[in-house]
Amino acid sequence: MGDYGKIILKSGKDQSLMRYHPWVFSGAIKKTKGSFQEGDVVKVYNNKDQFLGLGHYQPGTIAVRVFSFDDVPVNEEFWKERLAKALELRKMLGFLRHRETNVFRLVNAEGDGLPGLVIDYYNGTAVIQAHSVGMYRPLQLFTGMLRELLGERLQSVYNKSSASLPHKASIEREEGYLWGRPLHHTVMEHGLAFRVNWSEGQKTGFYVDQRENRDLLRYYARNARVLNLFGYTGGFSVYAAAAGCRSVVTVDSSQKAIALAAENMRLNFEHGADHEGVVRDAFEYLHQYGDRFDLMVLDPPAFAKHYNVLPNAIQGYKKLNRLAIGKIQPGGIIFTFSCSQVMSRENFRKMAFTAAANTGRKVRVLGQMSQPPDHPVDIYHPEGEYLKGLILQVLD
Repeated sequence: MGDYGKIILKSGKDQSLMRYHPWVFSGAIKKTKGSFQEGDVVKVYNNKDQFLGLGHYQPGTIAVRVFSFDDVPVNEEFWKERLAKALELRKMLGFLRHRETNVFRLVNAEGDGLPGLVIDYYNGTAVIQAHSVGMYRPLQLFTGMLRELLGERLQSVYNKSSASLPHKASIEREEGYLWGRPLHHTVMEHGLAFRVNWSEGQKTGFYVDQRENRDLLRYYARNARVLNLFGYTGGFSVYAAAAGCRSVVTVDSSQKAIALAAENMRLNFEHGADHEGVVRDAFEYLHQYGDRFDLMVLDPPAFAKHYNVLPNAIQGYKKLNRLAIGKIQPGGIIFTFSCSQVMSRENFRKMAFTAAANTGRKVRVLGQMSQPPDHPVDIYHPEGEYLKGLILQVLD
């Protein structure tokens, strides 16, 4: 079964693994046996020497990311089977036969039984992000498997892991093409075109997880004056324009993002659209011009990546939503999001409730939003449901 190091948990600290939660925290470890380093496969046992799982070891708060609760050989066949199952889900969802959408998430970490690994597919290019040394080491192996599984659908594989690896990881960080060169940097999403820069862009180059929420915006954007805050490369703005909005403003602090948003507008609207790109702090712009709009998109970056900063993050979300609710025109619609994994759905709703109450305006919830099915969530790992959103209407 492999000559792996052994991690033994303290008494009573095995309950989460018994419920198939895939993380072992450092504080739960009683002792270790054998020699192993960051990224090595280890076996986890409880205090009674009962096997619990196999995972990658890493120093830090999360000490082991468990990828199997069965004592099985961890070899090429194991990894290929996991990738094949991930691909099978996307085939079932229809992504490999849709002409109107050729961008999707192929591997979603814990949701696909591959904790620490994210792969997004962009019209022939697979962009890989490893979030652990254990998943970084076999990137060439994964590349070969992707080539075999995807065949002619794959033109290149790009490694974008330098920012996603743990800060103190003892490994040389490199980015670039692991194989091939792309034929396209333009993708289609629900029939709309987007230029993607995976080498310089945030995450893997595009916020794939907002695809269905962007499409949902079409129902609300017709004839609306739309403000897209933290707009990045203008995804929501393009959908608003496609829906027939009266005008749309994209605000982001990045000049490169706003330039790409303008390019995405040109890709989709031959005769142009009433779109303005603004390089500015979102809070400042909202405070000064928020009362001009009757539809707002609030999609900020994660204000909290760790629980110890969650209280401050909640205040940040509250300030943003309070300002938007207070400024928007009567009857206005707000699409508000949090992509902070540590922000629970309950906390997000409480934040929105408090923000609304602080304005004194009448507000109702029209809908709730999350990530799409190509971003599956392991039911035993609720932290995987990181994206949450609300559709609010401000009545007066």
